[in-house]
This record gives sequence, structure tokens and C-alpha cells, in this order.
Amino acid sequence: MRLATDAREAGAVEVWDPIVRIFHWTLVASFFGAFLIERPRDLHEALGYLALGAVAVRLVWGVIGTKHARFADFVTGPRRLIGYVGDVVHSRERRHLGHNPAGAAMILALMAMVIVIGASGWMMGSDAWFGEEWVEGLHESAVNVTLGLVALHVAGVVWESVRNGENLVRAMITGRKRR
Repeated sequence: MRLATDAREAGAVEVWDPIVRIFHWTLVASFFGAFLIERPRDLHEALGYLALGAVAVRLVWGVIGTKHARFADFVTGPRRLIGYVGDVVHSRERRHLGHNPAGAAMILALMAMVIVIGASGWMMGSDAWFGEEWVEGLHESAVNVTLGLVALHVAGVVWESVRNGENLVRAMITGRKRR
């Protein structure tokens, strides 16, 4: 018997469409690019605006996009999120084809933080808020919170990949997961 060598042969289905995947990797690259490159300032700002633009596209796509891209498909209320986290703690969570409730909460949190980072970055360059310490503090704090969220996100991806025996990083590249 021959083992399946790719997701198509293994009976996988497309879960994340190209727009979701491009958004994901654009956000990764633009956030970390802006984090690592403060000079030249124009490049730092351009990467910040790229991140904001990616979030704007994703927000629209979350309403009009494909099944698993739509927020209605994976965003749940706090009760379901808490129930899911409890199930994870007791090792009885069910596998989700798209994003699980914790992943959905993380997506919303990360997008919200990118909006805060982008808005505060824009404010720092405007005449009205230029030199305001609280704006700079907000910008830096939002970046630090986002770094923590990214660490939790990566840990969750590793956890879920090991727990379910599937490479979620590869799935975010190919868009395909096993059924």
C-alpha cells in the first residue's frame, strides 16, 4: 500500500483560500518587518500601512469571502470559547476543519492589535499628537502585547498540529487540510 504524498491524495479539502493565506503571510512579514526595521522611517511606516491594509482586506473578506474565511463560520461567543478551552484542558476538544474557537479569538485579538499599532503609529506622525508620550507608549505597548499574542498563537499552532497529527503551517501555505 502506497502512502499519500500530498494533501490532495490524502483526501484533503481546501479550507483556507488564497486571500486568507496571502493575508496571513503578508501580516506576518509586514509586522515583523516593521518591528525589525525602524530606519529608514519611510520603510517602517510603509510596512505598518501594509499591515493595516491587509487587516482591512481581511475584515471585508470575513464578511463576503469563502465559507471558512467568513467570521460567521468560526467566530463564537465567550461561552463557546470558554467551553473549548475547558475541553482542551481535559484533552477532549474536537477537531475543527477551519479555525477553532481559540484560534478565532486569537485572529480577532491580533487584528485588533494591528489596528491599534497602526492607528497609534499614524498618530505619532501627525501634528496633533506628535511627541505625545502616551501615544508612543500605546504604540510600544501594543507591539509588545502583539508579540505575546504571536507567541501564544505559534504555541497553539504547534499544540494543535501535534495533537491532531497535521501540519497546520503547511495547511496555511497550501490551504488544504485533511477532511
